[in-house]
Amino acid sequence: MSASTSRSLDARSRWLGLAVLTLPVILTSMDITILHIAIPTITRELTPSPSQTLWILDAYGFLLAGLLIVMGNVGDRIGRRRLLLIGGAVFGAASTLAAFAPGPEVLIAARALMGIGGATLMPSTLSLIRNMFTDPAERTRAIGIWTASLSGGIALGPIIGGALLEVFWWGSVFLINVPVIVLLLVLAPRFVPEYRNQAPERLDVLSVLLSFATILPVVWAIKTAAEELALTPAAVTGLVVGVFAGAVFLIRQRRLQSPLVDVGLFVNPRFSGAVLGAGLAMFSLVGVMFYSAQYLQLVAGLSPLIAAFAMLPIMAAVGGMSVLASVLVPRFGYPLVFGAGSAVAAAGMLAFSRVPVDDGLIVAVVASAFIGAGIAPMMTLATDVVVDAAPPSRSGAASALSETAAELGAALGIAVLGSIGTALYRSRVLDGVPADLPPEATEAVSSSLGAALSVAEQLPAEAAAHLADLARHAFTHGLNAATITGGLVLVATAIVCPILLHRGRPPARPTHPPEDAGKR
Repeated sequence: MSASTSRSLDARSRWLGLAVLTLPVILTSMDITILHIAIPTITRELTPSPSQTLWILDAYGFLLAGLLIVMGNVGDRIGRRRLLLIGGAVFGAASTLAAFAPGPEVLIAARALMGIGGATLMPSTLSLIRNMFTDPAERTRAIGIWTASLSGGIALGPIIGGALLEVFWWGSVFLINVPVIVLLLVLAPRFVPEYRNQAPERLDVLSVLLSFATILPVVWAIKTAAEELALTPAAVTGLVVGVFAGAVFLIRQRRLQSPLVDVGLFVNPRFSGAVLGAGLAMFSLVGVMFYSAQYLQLVAGLSPLIAAFAMLPIMAAVGGMSVLASVLVPRFGYPLVFGAGSAVAAAGMLAFSRVPVDDGLIVAVVASAFIGAGIAPMMTLATDVVVDAAPPSRSGAASALSETAAELGAALGIAVLGSIGTALYRSRVLDGVPADLPPEATEAVSSSLGAALSVAEQLPAEAAAHLADLARHAFTHGLNAATITGGLVLVATAIVCPILLHRGRPPARPTHPPEDAGKR
């Protein structure tokens, strides 16, 4: 497609293309949270260790975050639609492998492969929208729909998972991806135009390696420190390696004519505030949804399907506020809408931290809806600012920066908030576990609430009731501490990010169509 053809791309074609692009967005975001509703069943069937359980949840997000910047640049060079189709095929194959994984090790590997496929999908969709919608107001609406799909997928994950688990085995939560991927592979060549940078620079391999050496050791160090609630020598080593590699990476980017990351974008406080806000928003949202799904099933006693329906208000709040954000911005401005969203989400998080063991269902559902309603406009506006700050020829790389922040935030939300809750649960439950319980049973009880309830089912009625009550109170204690942490993070976000958005330069508004359109 040439630049002139891009100008004449009619509205119907643009919106049909956007509808197709929402398919991979919903899938990849849904896979961040769909395991939350399925993890009690997977824990029972595959019996992973506590560490393996966290890696089943995290492997996808970590690989996704580690590769987004690289894949965003690759898409700018080889064609964004082509990368989208390649990534879709990889994602579908990995989903099939995960569905039939015989043990936790294979499931972790399959989730990592899904992360590799997902890393090609997310920046491709956002950069294609950047090129398809050249009118700023129309693009803001398109990005609002994209964000609603992203946030809606996150909220939809537990709902779809609950419905599937009511009828099928745990692998169905992965196998559901395959028909959607097939639909994408059929429709994208017909409705989505191809774009590429017509004069791409050669991809700097050393920068790619340095980006891996920066992100993965730092994420691993934070995860390890959170699990141990201490900076172990291994965690310190990983942190030092990552920080050193990051410093070398930044120095190299400043010297390259075509860098992997345009460091100059961060000079604009508006851009920096948007990227920071996207990461912190996802940190809190995904962290609390990890607890919400378990609370509804294992504490409130709902079946997977009923728990899924109990999370519908979250999805409605997220979807509605994602679209409404584009209406509020012209009247109130980016900083005020973003700050208000952060404050609403923080209030919801702090309310969730007060959820009791008994009769806490309404509090959990309402608080979660407030969290989703506050975070949805944050994600929409952050994405709009980031995408609009870059020239069309670098839109894939800029999109990847936004997505990297969001996916890193999501992965760290599970790792940090999940590890805080797990550590406090273990400490509380071991203080009250019956002394006559066999050592192997005690170890199982201390690993997770799901395992503790399974052990309780094998005990006499009175002992079973005591152990189940102890475990549920210990879990809720960990949940309270983790969600307070998430709430405080959002309070800080409500203060810092609006200041940065206000101080920064408004995003440049292009007056002409993109110059980098490739050929179909």
